[in-house]
Amino acid sequence: MVSTRSDAFREALTTRVLVADGAMGTMLQAADPSMEDFQGHEGCNEILNVTRPDVVRSVHDAYFEAGSDCVETNTFGANLANLGEYGISDRIYELARAGAEIARESADRWSEDGRQRFVIGSIGPGTKLPSLGHVAFATLRDAYQECARGLIDGGADALLIETVQDVLQAKAAVVGCKRALAAAGETLPVIVQVTVETTGTMLMGTEIAAALTALEPLGIDAIGLNCATGPTEMSEHLRVLSQQARVPVTCMPNAGLPQLSKEGAVYPLTPQELAAAHRTFVKDYGLALVGGCCGTTPEHLKAVAEAVGGQPITPREPRPEPGVSSLYTAVPFRQDASFLSIGERTNANGSKAFREAMLAQDWQQCLEIAKDQTREGAHLLDVCVDYVGRDGAADMDHLVNLLNTSSTLPLVLDSTEPAVIQAGLERLGGRAVINSVNFEDGEGEQSRFARMMALVAEHGSAVVALTIDEQGQARTREHKEAVGRRLVDTLTGQFGMRVEDIVLDCLTFPIATGQEETRRDAIETIEAIRALTTAYPGLNTTLGVSNVSFGLKPAARVVLNSVFLDECVKAGLSSAIVNAAKILPISRIPSEQLEVALDLIYDRRRWAGEPGSPSAPTTRCSGCSSCSRASTPRRSRPVGPRRCSRSRSTSGWLSASSTASAPAWTPTCRRRWTRGRTRSPSSTSTCWPA
Repeated sequence: MVSTRSDAFREALTTRVLVADGAMGTMLQAADPSMEDFQGHEGCNEILNVTRPDVVRSVHDAYFEAGSDCVETNTFGANLANLGEYGISDRIYELARAGAEIARESADRWSEDGRQRFVIGSIGPGTKLPSLGHVAFATLRDAYQECARGLIDGGADALLIETVQDVLQAKAAVVGCKRALAAAGETLPVIVQVTVETTGTMLMGTEIAAALTALEPLGIDAIGLNCATGPTEMSEHLRVLSQQARVPVTCMPNAGLPQLSKEGAVYPLTPQELAAAHRTFVKDYGLALVGGCCGTTPEHLKAVAEAVGGQPITPREPRPEPGVSSLYTAVPFRQDASFLSIGERTNANGSKAFREAMLAQDWQQCLEIAKDQTREGAHLLDVCVDYVGRDGAADMDHLVNLLNTSSTLPLVLDSTEPAVIQAGLERLGGRAVINSVNFEDGEGEQSRFARMMALVAEHGSAVVALTIDEQGQARTREHKEAVGRRLVDTLTGQFGMRVEDIVLDCLTFPIATGQEETRRDAIETIEAIRALTTAYPGLNTTLGVSNVSFGLKPAARVVLNSVFLDECVKAGLSSAIVNAAKILPISRIPSEQLEVALDLIYDRRRWAGEPGSPSAPTTRCSGCSSCSRASTPRRSRPVGPRRCSRSRSTSGWLSASSTASAPAWTPTCRRRWTRGRTRSPSSTSTCWPA
């Protein structure tokens, strides 16, 4: 069902400035509750919800009387860590529900004058940070779900996850809240407020843009800042949120930075100064919900309500940057002067060095391989631990736990197994790309596609979608385009994903195998990329580029990979899974090598000697249909309908004595290259048998 109270709060949040309350704990302590009131748990304010509801209600009443539109429940510490310190973590639901019921009663009484008042369910962070391994994600998620369940049953109008210090902790809380809402059939708004320290980042080192990138895709209804600092220190971070957040922006600062005095910490900001700050924030940054945190009182909120309460929200024109994030920084999908480079060496199936380190459980070496890719210019890291005989979920859990705090690059979690992907997601503070989904076994409820997308949706990830359907891997442009359209339409229509959060992989295959059926694979991929990026503006695309050159000598692979990547980028490719250190700028590739690579990519065939083709060499090219059959019978058989143009000379990059700056790779014709044969070519020929 759709909750009428959630609808009312959501409408207010998007139309007028709402004023919340201020500090709760100091006012409760001012009432001087006894040890009996705390049931022996001194300092556990949430106990007062059941022993002294009158004291808690008096705080809510004071803020409503001051002009607040909404108050937060006395449940900031009703969580696993805080209650666990008193040995009463089994009372999370009880205390959360009691706190919500008290606030609900107060709000309803103050709404009798015709002005609706609201209850915001407060969910504090606790003292355990999952990114540091203090507690498992699932344990934390389930505890937050219990708290949210109590707040929902007690009558809250919205859920506020506040004072967030670790993005992974916030993700656990959001997922827990979403599960509780789904179970209750409710649609209450979920708000997240992070805490940015005076250092300019969250406690774990997270930049505000990274927090926004990780949290907004979870389906939250508003995002903002609270606690740690005063409004002055929050201004720049609010500007970022104002410019990029699609959802409403909120702010509840402390009354300035605390100053030590004989009486303890004192917050210096006056009510008029806090009101002036909020007036500026509402005008410049389009805030929707304002209030106060530590050091703020009913007098502060009265001044704020008089300054901005009920004003229309200043319109914003956010310019979001679709992308992903690590625990520390955000990386946009679209790079200004380059393609998005996804490092391929942290892959047990593609890197021997990484695989051997993983099998030996040399996790430090695995981290070094990841850091090498960072230094080489990768923007993201593709992490694949799938290997026969290994527990993929355990390996992913261990490795991503290390990378979460040790790498500044966002991760692409690469596996076909949902359990392996889930293990990685529950260790990752940032926003990941999931690699991958496809229609190989359809899209029914029990299909791998459906199971993987359930994880993608719950964790707000971006996703790589492969052009594979029930018929297999798409090879032609028409088939690739048809599957690509089906993928995009399903992901946007059925799962509500934005086009810019989809990374379509049109797949590529080796083109130098000598097999007739593979010769057009590069062309088909390029044209499919062109067609799909034209049909879906904003769609991201990727390729495992090195597949195209499989089977060639290393030097040849570098050239072909580089040229193929350049052609794909021209067609609309936005990212590629590559070893960034082995991609050359086109300007550094000799023209003759470039021409041969393009011949391969576009399947260009010419008779030797025809206009525009190079002149024939001085000796026969055994193995080509244009050569004389005077060579040995095995080498001189015609090879299908091929027409080859042979090399111009015996010098430069085609010679056996080529240097590293001119890679030594030798074509038998423009369609067949040597694969490491030990035989040397004739001194008078650059075209020799493969």
